[in-house]
Amino acid sequence: MNLFVTGATGYIGSVTTEHLTRAGHTLTALARSEHSQARLAAQGVTQVRGELSDTARLAELASAAEGVVWMATSNREDIDAPAVDAILERLRGSGKTFLYTSGVWVHGNTRGRGDEDSPLDAAELVAFRVPVERRVLTTPGIRGLVVRPGIVYGRNGGIPSMLSASAAASGAARFVGTGENRWATVWVDDLADLYVRTLERAPAGSVLIGVHGAAFRVREIARAASAGAGAAERVVSWPLSEARVELGAFADALVLDQELSSARAERLLGWRPRGPSIVEELRGGSYAIASAAPAAAARSR
Repeated sequence: MNLFVTGATGYIGSVTTEHLTRAGHTLTALARSEHSQARLAAQGVTQVRGELSDTARLAELASAAEGVVWMATSNREDIDAPAVDAILERLRGSGKTFLYTSGVWVHGNTRGRGDEDSPLDAAELVAFRVPVERRVLTTPGIRGLVVRPGIVYGRNGGIPSMLSASAAASGAARFVGTGENRWATVWVDDLADLYVRTLERAPAGSVLIGVHGAAFRVREIARAASAGAGAAERVVSWPLSEARVELGAFADALVLDQELSSARAERLLGWRPRGPSIVEELRGGSYAIASAAPAAAARSR
């Protein structure tokens, strides 16, 4: 399929781009800088310079493709929502595909194990995504799809890298709140596989949660990050009231307590997450390897 992709050089987008090209899809991607263009060119992706705020240009690029994979976000309603709306309006009645990346934070605190049909109680940071999802799914004459990833980990990236970095810098992994809340998580390569399967197989109107296995308490995740960074599982709590001063609404999203099921994706698409758990990956995978490199360099001096 000939696809227009946004967010192709981001954390999720760069890995998903690998998987999409490997699956035989032809990609045209939005690039905000020369550096992004160079990265995309190295992957054999056609690059177009542009910004999410250029809605007319986005709509033009989307209409020239057979489908759109939206993985960009500014985390601002005034930028993301008009951009998506412009594309949806252009694709209306075309029968083309629009795959939108939302996230599990639209579920808020799940109060037990939730799924795609559970009531939404979105965190403030991502509340704007709920009406955007609705427009993707209800625009007439398109194949609207929504993927809600959990907290993504792997390849030494994403939110978990904050824990490893704090452990390497200060000798203790710092987490927001009490650490008793749980994160629903997904390995980045498993998530990329879910994107490919959703694009190729999911029926119009599908909403799919992408999480891997059981949810872990944040304190346990932080201990694993600390161990991987050579900080002997030392952790420290960052009180929510203090974290809000620096992180704003992001801090409140980090303390959500979530347990979610990906049974629909597994049943509908045959998706089978195969990566290590977040605890395994932080303790002895890519994050630990990355943390060990500067430590070894320091010892050699």
